[in-house]
Amino acid sequence: MPRRKQFTVSLNLPFGLGGLEQTWEPDDDERRAAWELYVELATRIATVPLDRDKGLAREALTSLYTLFDSTRAILRRYGPGIAQPKIDGGASFGTLAVTVLNSAIRPLLSTWHPMLQDWEEQRPADVTRVAWEQQWERISELRTAVDDVRATVEQYAALLAEVAEVPVLTGPPIP
Repeated sequence: MPRRKQFTVSLNLPFGLGGLEQTWEPDDDERRAAWELYVELATRIATVPLDRDKGLAREALTSLYTLFDSTRAILRRYGPGIAQPKIDGGASFGTLAVTVLNSAIRPLLSTWHPMLQDWEEQRPADVTRVAWEQQWERISELRTAVDDVRATVEQYAALLAEVAEVPVLTGPPIP
């Protein structure tokens, strides 16, 4: 089967930032970078719904935060070629990666990380982290914000899987 050359990029950005609609014609380095970043996304809480009564929102924020280091490493490894603007104004791996980090993940983290940390620092020694987090008056709001960002990250991950020519590995577990 011939390799697909052009992809439609359609990402809904959270926080009222609108969406991103472009075309992307990845080269071989961009396809390899897409696979590497897809592995990072598909194996993190970032693409898995966080049940309201399970887990810690802190873990979701930490998982999203680690994507900055992973993305930076991939961008450095493949060099400036994967971030070059395309002649027709289309997307590149670099522009997409930085857009998702700076327009979806960074606003979530810069808003919620310090507020959650302030709450966590007030936890009494005899209360578990899970119980304490669930008592926070803003936990539902934070989890909704995490879900909004997760939806964008899922769209991004699906695009990266398509570019890397692999099936989407995220979603419900296989029975």
